[in-house]
Amino acid sequence: MSPSAGGLVVFLLSVQVIQSQDGWRVDYYETDICAAKGSRVYISCIYTHPPGIDPSDIKDRFWFIKEKDGEPVDLKTDSEYSGRVKYECFSNSKSCYLTITDVRESDSAEYKFTFMTNQPGEKYTGSPGVTLSVTGLQVQVRRSDSTWLELTCHSSCVLSDRAEYEWSKNEEIIKRGSSLRVSSGSTDRYFCYLRGYWNQRSPAVYGPQRLSVSVSPSAVMLEGDSVTLTCSADANPAANYTWYKEHEDSPRASGQNFTITNFTAEHSGNYYCEAQNEMGRSNSTLLRITSSGKGGSTWSTTAIIVISVLLLIIIILAVPYIKRWRMFPERPEQRPENDTQVRRKSSVWRPVRTFIIS
Repeated sequence: MSPSAGGLVVFLLSVQVIQSQDGWRVDYYETDICAAKGSRVYISCIYTHPPGIDPSDIKDRFWFIKEKDGEPVDLKTDSEYSGRVKYECFSNSKSCYLTITDVRESDSAEYKFTFMTNQPGEKYTGSPGVTLSVTGLQVQVRRSDSTWLELTCHSSCVLSDRAEYEWSKNEEIIKRGSSLRVSSGSTDRYFCYLRGYWNQRSPAVYGPQRLSVSVSPSAVMLEGDSVTLTCSADANPAANYTWYKEHEDSPRASGQNFTITNFTAEHSGNYYCEAQNEMGRSNSTLLRITSSGKGGSTWSTTAIIVISVLLLIIIILAVPYIKRWRMFPERPEQRPENDTQVRRKSSVWRPVRTFIIS
């Protein structure tokens, strides 16, 4: 059998490993295989049975990595391998090949071959089997001098000598090989991949980009309060952060967060952060922090907030009553009509004194 062309195929032939017992035998051509994630892997073996057994008596043969109730479970029945596993077995040569496509890191396991006849109890498993290690690609960054960086594509296990690496700069193929030399401070994105497997690439490496700074709780502070500045950047490898105040050479702090306790007027000013990794460095925009004058500690701010909330609640509750008062104003108390007449009469007539002249 010849592996199909195109891309990396892991199919190694070396010293045979023989497992035998009373004429039963399994020869694995390789006990350890390293494969890149997303590639195609071939595992092969030759099996032998006692001379008295006819090839037509072999009723089943398959590869497995799991057992259930002490019995091997055919790899083809494993849902995790659905559509990715293929067997090619030949009775004349007593050989069997396992092909796994689009290998994943979870496929790392020990693979064994087993075969059995139509007679009860006549079966044999080649153990130990073949250990498959599936690895993802990573880019290692090393500074060669003040202006140049050396990028190396590597994996956690040793891939086949046939593995061919290619490099991409901003999604454009630029070079073939396991290493790449680039200028320091570049804003470009670089990644490596196995030739023929464009989608199975390493994470891209690049200098800090899209820096942003924020402040909490506010950029206008009362003296005595605390304020925290936060810086973030998109970078790989991860960036280290340093904080500066404008027009100062010495850093004020290091780390993604910078907290100023007991804020005073002297702390007012413009601040910025510098993000740096092996690929380069970049500065954020200025963030201005000012003082609004002397004030209490944090409790005073809290008190102001609480009082404001209470006043708002009172206003909200009072609105319906105000609206109702406007719609239905109080009317003057009505009195009986005769009472008005009496009052009117009493206001017109006055008592008359009678004088008798004799």
